[in-house]
Amino acid sequence: MKSDVVKKGIERAPHRSLLHAVGCSSDDWDKPFIGVINSFSEIVPGHINLQSVAQAVKEGIRSRGGVPFEVNTIAVCDGIAMNHLGMKYSLPSRELIADSAEILAEAHAFDALVFVPNCDKIVPGMLMAAARLNLPCIFISGGPMMAGRLYQDNQLRLVDVGSVFQAVGETVRGSMSEAELAELERVACPGCGSCSGMFTANTMNCLTEALGMALPGNGTIPAVQARRLQLAYKAGQQVMNMLTKNVRAKDIITKDSIYNAFAVDMALGGSTNSVLHLMAIAHEAGIDFPLSLVNEISDHIPHICKLSPVGDYHIEDLDLAGGIPAIMQEIAELLNLEAKTVSNKLLGEMIENAETKNREVIHTLSNPYNATGGISVLFGNLAPQGGVVKSAAVASEMLVHQGPARIFDSEEGATAAIMEGEFKSGEVIVIRYEGPKGGPGMREMLTPTSLLSGMGMDDKVALITDGRFSGATKGAAIGHVSPEAAERGPIAAVKGGDIIHIDIPNRKLQIGLTQEEMQQRLKLLPPFEPKIKTGYLKRYADKVTSASKGAVFING
Repeated sequence: MKSDVVKKGIERAPHRSLLHAVGCSSDDWDKPFIGVINSFSEIVPGHINLQSVAQAVKEGIRSRGGVPFEVNTIAVCDGIAMNHLGMKYSLPSRELIADSAEILAEAHAFDALVFVPNCDKIVPGMLMAAARLNLPCIFISGGPMMAGRLYQDNQLRLVDVGSVFQAVGETVRGSMSEAELAELERVACPGCGSCSGMFTANTMNCLTEALGMALPGNGTIPAVQARRLQLAYKAGQQVMNMLTKNVRAKDIITKDSIYNAFAVDMALGGSTNSVLHLMAIAHEAGIDFPLSLVNEISDHIPHICKLSPVGDYHIEDLDLAGGIPAIMQEIAELLNLEAKTVSNKLLGEMIENAETKNREVIHTLSNPYNATGGISVLFGNLAPQGGVVKSAAVASEMLVHQGPARIFDSEEGATAAIMEGEFKSGEVIVIRYEGPKGGPGMREMLTPTSLLSGMGMDDKVALITDGRFSGATKGAAIGHVSPEAAERGPIAAVKGGDIIHIDIPNRKLQIGLTQEEMQQRLKLLPPFEPKIKTGYLKRYADKVTSASKGAVFING
C-alpha cells in the first residue's frame, strides 16, 4: 500500500507515534489509509452540511476495513463573491483547491480518496486533483438546495437565488417594490445545498455522474434528504472496492467519459462554466479535447431538460423524474456506454434500469426542447479561439442579431450604465479586460445580465465579454471570448458603434472590420497594465492561460 511509507518499518516509528496522537491504534497499520477531502465551510450554503456527509463517508470506509482521515480544502461562494473584488478570486480558487488536494494526498500518502465538494469551483478543482493524482477516487457532493416557495396573488411560486438577482433589475425598473424584494430574498434560499437551479454547481455535480466519478444520485438528491447521507455511506464503501480492484481516476476519466459529460451537459442545458471546467479536467488527465469538439457534440445531442434559469423546474424535480441516469438513458444511443464508472459497472450497465418518471421534466429524443444542445461555442474574427453561450437560455429573436457595440472596460462600468439605463435596444454591450489575465480571475457577471433580464431587455440587448457568466444567467450573453483583451485579442480593438454580428445557430461571432483595420487598431493600443500587482491574483495572472484552454496554468 502507498500508505506503508508512513506506517511500516523501524524508521517509521516517529510517524506511527504521530498517528497514535490522532487516534490510530496498532491495528491500523495493516489497513488502507483513505483521505476524505472535505470542503466544509460556514460561509457557503452548499457546504454547511458537509460535516455530516463526510461523517457518513467515514462510516462507510470503516465498515469495509479502511482508516479514514478527514482533511479540508477552501471553498468560495460565488453568489456572495459576486459583483465585487471577491469574484476575482473565484475561478483562481479552483487551482488552489486542486493543488491543496494534491498536497494533502501526497504528504500523507493516502491509498485512496473520497472527495466531498458541492459548489462551483470546488467540484472541478477536486476533479482536476483526482486526475492528477490518479488514485482510486470517488466523489460525493453535498446535494442541491430545495427551491424557495413564495405566495403571490394566492398562487405558489417557486424561486431561487437567480430570482433574487433578476428581481434587483425589476426593482430598478420600478416593477417591484423594495418590500417585495425583501420578502423574496428571505425565502429564495431556504437552507443548505447548492443553489437549486441548473447553475454551475449543480451542472458540475450532475456531470460528475456522467463522467463516471460519482454514484447515481450524486447530482440530484437534495441536501436535506436522508438519501444524501445514505449515498455518502455507499461512496465510502465503494472507494474500498475500487482500491481492492485498483480502479484509478484515469481509468474512468477518459476521452470517452469527457464526451459523455459534455453530451449530458448539452441535454441538460447546463452552465457555460462547464466548458471551462471540463476542458481543464481533460487537460489534467492528459486528454486532447479541442474546443471545436463541443460544437460537434452539441450538433447531435438534443436539449431535453429545461430547468431554472430557463425553465420552471428545479433540481429536486429532476431527481424525482429519474435524475441523471434517466437523462443518460434517454440519450443512451448517443453515449459511450463502455465507459467505466466508480460503481464497477460500465456506464451502459449502470443506467440500464433507469427510467423517466415525469415527461414534463425530461423530454424524449423525438420531442426535445431544441434539436441541438443547450451550449454553443461561437467562432469568428471577434473570437478566433471561441466564445461560449448558453444557447438554451437565449430568446429566439436574439439567436441571430446584429447591432452597434457599446464598450465597457470593466464590469463595474457596465453595471452602473445599465442601472442608469445608458443603453439602447438592439445594442451589443461589450465588457472586456475581465478575462483570466485581464480581470484578473475572469469574473462571473450575473449582475449585469440579471439587471437586463429584470428590466425586460434580455431579448433586446446582447452582452459579450472575455469574462464569464453564472449558470443562472439567461439571455444573449456570450462569454469566454478568446483571445482576451489583455492578450490583445480582437475584442480589444472594438470601438463604440462598430457593428457586431451574432449568429448562434451557425456558431458565428463577427465584427464588421477587415483584418487590416483590426490589426491597425491593436497596434495603437497602449501596453496592457495589470489591475492587481500583488498577492495571489498577481501570481495567477502571470501563470494563467486562455479560457479556450480551460484557463489552466502554463505548463500546469
